[in-house]
Amino acid sequence: MDLFRKKRFWLPTARRKTLDNDLQLRFLYRLSRLLKNGYSMTGALEVIQWDHQLKAIAATVTALLKSGSPLDEALEHVHFSPVITSYLYLVRHNGNLQTSLEKCITMYEQRLVYMKKFQQTARYPIILLIIFTVLLYFIKQSILPSFLDLFHGTAASASAVMLTMAIIDIAGYIVLSLFIILGLGFVLWRIYKDKISMDKQIKVYSKIPVYRRYKETQTSFLFAVHISSLLMSGLSIKEILTSMSTQKKQPILAYYASLLTNELSRGIYITNILANLPLIDKQLAVIFQKHTDVKALEKDLSIYSELQTEETHRKIMKAITYIQPVFFIILAGMIVAVYMSLMLPMFQLIKTI
Repeated sequence: MDLFRKKRFWLPTARRKTLDNDLQLRFLYRLSRLLKNGYSMTGALEVIQWDHQLKAIAATVTALLKSGSPLDEALEHVHFSPVITSYLYLVRHNGNLQTSLEKCITMYEQRLVYMKKFQQTARYPIILLIIFTVLLYFIKQSILPSFLDLFHGTAASASAVMLTMAIIDIAGYIVLSLFIILGLGFVLWRIYKDKISMDKQIKVYSKIPVYRRYKETQTSFLFAVHISSLLMSGLSIKEILTSMSTQKKQPILAYYASLLTNELSRGIYITNILANLPLIDKQLAVIFQKHTDVKALEKDLSIYSELQTEETHRKIMKAITYIQPVFFIILAGMIVAVYMSLMLPMFQLIKTI
């Protein structure tokens, strides 16, 4: 295995760079379609190699599978998205590759739709912001100093110009400082994240308003998907939690599974624990409390994960539609403020005539 890793095969992309999204989706589509048509995994990967762009990826995955690696690890090795590999981790236990692939494709396709929609929506506001920033810099460096020279004999007008210049400077420093703080915070978090205990990480996530809701939805969805999929394979709740606690692709989920396993061994029922976990939807505790039958529990958790997907889609698309109107209102307010700052000195001069 070590010898194999040194060889690395032929990968057309940079070593640490995630594969192109369209390539990942095309690979999964081809694999799912071929398996559905009765091909074995090896046979499907051989057919995928007919595509020149996917040949190196399929060859590497084939070699890894033959050496004993599971599918999720093989895809991780060729730099597939963690979203895909963490979802396909379930195949190790439930064995239902076809269904897992179909759900994974749907989920990843939706994710790409969100990204493209956001990029399309944010493109024009960002262009306008850049143009406005350049215009504001030109006004501050050229027009306002000229106004200051023009109105140097009028105290009220000169003070208005100086006030406008000071406001522009302060706003610029605030925005620049904000970007520096956020960028530095992001870099430091990425560096020291692994050194911080999971309990403290969860507390940090819980204090960030919007991100907290996102992590809660994500964690609850993954928890429901893992439990429902593994219940289908015939495992008990304790066996499922033990399996989840050993996976490394979703650290929060592994931490919670380990915590639940320890509490269950002490005789505490799972609903009492779920209700008190910060990044878990309280509805999951209600679902577990409602059912003692494994089949009914598996069905409810599966429906819950589907409803979560639909609700997440609705909220994201709604939030994206607000981006342009909110930005345009803010930008219009800034333009009016700049216009008034240019006209105010002239009004002050008119009053003195």
